Amino acid sequence: MSSNPSPPDYELADRLALTTPAQVRAIGNPLRTTILGLVHERAATVTELAAAVARPKSTVAHHVRVLTETGLVRMVRTRRVRAIEERFYGRTARMFYVSVEPGADRETLPTDFNDFEVAARESAAAFRDRRLWGFIRHARLPEERAAEFWDRIAALVREFDELPRSGDTVYGFAVGIYPTDHPRLPDTAERHRGTTPRNVGAAGAGPRRSPVSGR
Repeated sequence: MSSNPSPPDYELADRLALTTPAQVRAIGNPLRTTILGLVHERAATVTELAAAVARPKSTVAHHVRVLTETGLVRMVRTRRVRAIEERFYGRTARMFYVSVEPGADRETLPTDFNDFEVAARESAAAFRDRRLWGFIRHARLPEERAAEFWDRIAALVREFDELPRSGDTVYGFAVGIYPTDHPRLPDTAERHRGTTPRNVGAAGAGPRRSPVSGR
């Protein structure tokens, strides 16, 4: 059993609602998402983050500033090294979720990127090397049960986030639940009546409480 404490090494909220389009735009940038993932392990300076993502310090500083201005990242501590004060940044919450509606001026809500598209790209090499562990399942459920199951998924995400960091390999963990037009069998009552089953996806149902996974 590892003696490493659960990350991160600073205090933060459990969840934070994203209530403005600016916050959704901020979290929708892949580099900013990577930065948020890195500081989920521990607080870091702009210099450390720039080295980790192999990008210019000025570029990373800009993205950290955007995250700070939108309330997704904050300075958690400082350290003076010679005459320079180093600033360490961390997340403001373990999980962010979108809770914003288009305003009265009909402002269009920015679209977030598809986490599963990112996971598909990241996992391609693991699939080739036979190191990808995954499942996909389909089940006909009422919307309320799907929302309840999402809460259980969110709890599992938190467990993964809090695992002590060790070793040399960074593992990805992608989870989600979504409505589909997958084929379904009729209910017993429908079979007796001779009615045609309705596809799950036709109603557009799905959990309305939709945390931005992995961020």
